[in-house]
Amino acid sequence: MKVVIVGAGAVGTFLAEDLSTSGHDVVLIEEDAGVIGRLPTPRKYTTMAGDACEVPTLQLAGAAGTDVIVATTGDDEDNLVISLLAKQEFAIPRVIARVNHPKNHWLFNETWGVDIAVSTPHLLSALVEEAVSVGTLVRLLNFNASDARLVEVRLAAGSPAIGATIADLGLPRGATVVALLREGRVLVPRGDTGLSSGDEILLLMTGDSEEVVRNLLVSQ
Repeated sequence: MKVVIVGAGAVGTFLAEDLSTSGHDVVLIEEDAGVIGRLPTPRKYTTMAGDACEVPTLQLAGAAGTDVIVATTGDDEDNLVISLLAKQEFAIPRVIARVNHPKNHWLFNETWGVDIAVSTPHLLSALVEEAVSVGTLVRLLNFNASDARLVEVRLAAGSPAIGATIADLGLPRGATVVALLREGRVLVPRGDTGLSSGDEILLLMTGDSEEVVRNLLVSQ
């Protein structure tokens, strides 16, 4: 897989090292050549000095044949411009952008070419809520381009789903169970898998399915 990462800060360099170690073809772009010069060597990924907010820089990085671009700079405006160029000029299939300031999160959507926006404060908030919430539907991750989202619910004692199988639930077409966590173990969900109090269910679903899923799994 060909990956272009923009921004040689702690996040960008970690991703570059991790993905290249996994065998992916990685190009790391950084506007400040001095920052590149201070990166540890040897490196398994390619580095390039340049402004990724400009089309020629992305062309030189091979954006036309890239599978994923990740904008990890510390500037939200730059990350949005990079995402828009990646999608509109190069039709890159997957565009991931870092959100530095939570109040800007609403901007990181398909209008700006963003497929997945990663906001650390929002993610931490979801994880905290997931850790302490029983009987509520917790949204973990949004996939902006398709209106899909990953949600989690821990079944409370009064959930209408307890005692039923996954097939019995009658989930809408826009929702599917992707994993089931029970007593610290991950179970592969099947139609005949029964549900018990305390089960943690991960679902991938569209926004218009959320209310139906809530009624099926959450105590009234």
